[in-house]
Amino acid sequence: MASVQFRRGDTVQPAAPLSKSVIFGTSGLGGVLGWICVHPFNTLAVRMNLSVMSSGGAPPAPFASFASDLIKREGVAGLYAGLGAGCLRQVFYATSRYGLFETFRDALAKYRKTDFAQRFATASVAGGCAALISCPVEVCLVRMSNDASQPEAARRNYKSVFDAGARIATEEGAAAFYRGSQPFVMRAMLVGGTQVATYDQFKQLYGTLGLSGLANQFSSSMSAGLIYSIITMPFETAKNRMAFQTPDPATGKLPFTGTMQTIGAAARSSIKRCAS
Repeated sequence: MASVQFRRGDTVQPAAPLSKSVIFGTSGLGGVLGWICVHPFNTLAVRMNLSVMSSGGAPPAPFASFASDLIKREGVAGLYAGLGAGCLRQVFYATSRYGLFETFRDALAKYRKTDFAQRFATASVAGGCAALISCPVEVCLVRMSNDASQPEAARRNYKSVFDAGARIATEEGAAAFYRGSQPFVMRAMLVGGTQVATYDQFKQLYGTLGLSGLANQFSSSMSAGLIYSIITMPFETAKNRMAFQTPDPATGKLPFTGTMQTIGAAARSSIKRCAS
């Protein structure tokens, strides 16, 4: 294989920066491919999160038992309920989140040196914007993932994410697409900021333990994911409950109206359950 010879004084031209269309496109494609792998876990998370609402306050079974029972009732296909909505959600969320992060970061870099505070703020704002953009599809995803767990009479029976979107718009109005938008945006901002804050710290930590290269990146990513999952879980709970809720038959009012009110209601329910 021929080798390229460089003479003294030769300069190597830096690679041309990627275009915005490539950045946004690869972000969305990577998000969709990743989502196909994690969708079953998201389905289980949504089901476990919302099972308390339909079981009279009883806590869900442990993860392994809950997953086993779901597969026995609905088959492995039950884990992929709402997959189309999940992939479409990633088209909007992942594309916007990573694409906007790159755009905001590069724009700010023209005026000041990129540092931790700038990356933290940029990741948080990009995550919040992406969540707001993708919230209508997120509502469809939550509903489709949990629909089969409901009694037959209470199921919405959406045929696809597009059917879900059309029915929500005609039956409930456009405002229904943004139920749970507050906790969803807050969660996405926390995810973006927390990832930036913890990922670099874990890379340094694992580096001192002798991990380098791909092993370091994988361990750091998994650890950062665990931390932000724990921190953002209250907002995930609020988002799921607000997105899936239905009006009270007697009053016509929605039970969950805001982020803190929903988190408070969930906390009081948990305390009451533990005390009984």
